[in-house]
Amino acid sequence: MPISHPPATHHCDFPAPAPGHPQLLLVHARIARIARIAHLAHLALAALNTLSVLATATASATASADPASTRPSRPHIVWIVVDDMSPHLSCYGETAITTPHIDRLAREGTRFSRAYVTAPVCSPCRSALITGFYQTTLGAHHHRSGRGTEKIRLPDGVVPVPARLREAGYFTCIGDGLAPEPGSARRLGKTDYNFDWDPAMYDGDDWAGRTSGQPFFMQVQLPGGKLRGGTDASAAALAARATRELGSATSPASVRLPPCYPSDPVLLRDWAAYLDSVRFTDAHVGRVLARLESENLLDDTLIVFLTDNGISHARGKQFLYDEGTHIPLIIRGPGVPAGSVRHDLVEHIDVAALTLAGAGLPHPPAMQAQPILAAGYRPRDAVFAARDRCDETVDHLRSVRTDRFLYIRNGHPHRPLLQPNAYKDRKSILETLHARRRAGTLDPVAERLLFSPSRPAEELYEYQTDRWQLTNLAADPAYQNTLADHRQRLDAWRSATRDPGPEPESRYDSEMDVYLREVPAIADRLRDNIRMMKAWAAEGK
Repeated sequence: MPISHPPATHHCDFPAPAPGHPQLLLVHARIARIARIAHLAHLALAALNTLSVLATATASATASADPASTRPSRPHIVWIVVDDMSPHLSCYGETAITTPHIDRLAREGTRFSRAYVTAPVCSPCRSALITGFYQTTLGAHHHRSGRGTEKIRLPDGVVPVPARLREAGYFTCIGDGLAPEPGSARRLGKTDYNFDWDPAMYDGDDWAGRTSGQPFFMQVQLPGGKLRGGTDASAAALAARATRELGSATSPASVRLPPCYPSDPVLLRDWAAYLDSVRFTDAHVGRVLARLESENLLDDTLIVFLTDNGISHARGKQFLYDEGTHIPLIIRGPGVPAGSVRHDLVEHIDVAALTLAGAGLPHPPAMQAQPILAAGYRPRDAVFAARDRCDETVDHLRSVRTDRFLYIRNGHPHRPLLQPNAYKDRKSILETLHARRRAGTLDPVAERLLFSPSRPAEELYEYQTDRWQLTNLAADPAYQNTLADHRQRLDAWRSATRDPGPEPESRYDSEMDVYLREVPAIADRLRDNIRMMKAWAAEGK
């Protein structure tokens, strides 16, 4: 599948006029709509290019097959979606461990070095991925929402990818990707969508149930970083398991933590266990590839490997720094260039568009995902992300990332970065960080980044040279033009994508009623945090 990398980009980024000028606002809106229509026309053309390339590749493969074979007229499609894992893979430069099976995908396919999620926590991320729309556009941007009495329904014209594929004749399934054991109890894999959806969009948990020759769409859901658990004891248990099943465990001595974390034994053991969870993920991917090969399906299958957010850590998952939003993305299959590395900016929702193109389906006119494998694809000049309520913890972060800079806007600058959160605060790594702070043994960088009582309203990082986003340039006079440009880009995106912003209190209460019933063991801490969120809101914080 030919891939082009022209320097030109196609975005609807117009500076928003100042408040209080309704006529200018109307003109701005009309310009944005015109640009959006042109942008969608470009996407439709790009999708058609992709369809042509894939059709040629599939036709060639089918023509060379035995006429009596049951090879599909369209490729099978497998997504491998992993929880809580950053690009700590040897094909991305990780040296403490090796990941031979995922490396094989990269060697035989295309690896994206700058792929980012649009939401750094699972349910908003997965809601966006499965539809190809920003979670903010869907109203699904608050983590674990739509579970109470106030439901979330998809806007007209938004249809989940499995439903589109099933209607087109695909057998749709979601599970672990391993061959079913006779008589074993099976269940669907993780969905975690924030909106109402029809379970009938999945035919089952595995492609074994399809008819002969029927193409399938399989979502392989893996626990990834969640394997390490949240305690020092669970990290030790995973190390023991790695020794038994993988022949060795990752040594904490080999771990190099980001500079905002102290080299504490608990944190080092946790990160070592995390790297072992990456190794277990790689082994599982190897078993899925071996199964596809044994069933003579591999050459006819488009495989997409990605994660739903970065590593779960103090400044990782749930936040818009690289540690939370930068993910691996690798694609292998018919027509996909082997051994290729793409360095352009892509968003995880783009997987939805390339999947429909791979299946020979048209690009939905309003879909915000872009067909990144299209022959005429023009790379994005910016990618966007949002973090909102996570469990009981209310936050409102938005970001835009361009080739050199990451701009973050904090909607609640008078709150600390590490707001109370019952889910995260019971993890050993957070308990250790809090304990070291009380003991006065954190270095100034960790104290400033993790425990400052407030946050800057704006953050600007030159992220390619400042890997861990340690130096905020927003107040530097030399970067004021860059800051203004990124403000305008973010404002334009929020307007064009209809970002609804904060959650109504009635919906928050509805979600918290469900959460309190689900986690009785931490209900008291949860109630305290809910009261604090409401008190801060009343104070205007």
